[in-house]
Amino acid sequence: MTRGNQREKDREKAQKKSAAQKKKMEGDPRKRLEEQAAIMRQKQKEAEERLASTGGKK
Repeated sequence: MTRGNQREKDREKAQKKSAAQKKKMEGDPRKRLEEQAAIMRQKQKEAEERLASTGGKK
């Protein structure tokens, strides 16, 4: 069993975490997916450039 106000603090922490998660999921899903895809394309491009500059070695 939790002591003192620990249970209430844990509830507050969980509420903040779920609110942050909901905020991430706001907006148009297609737009969000396209933004994520653009980020991944940029990362892949940077990785390919890094590989090319090192002569193909990881």
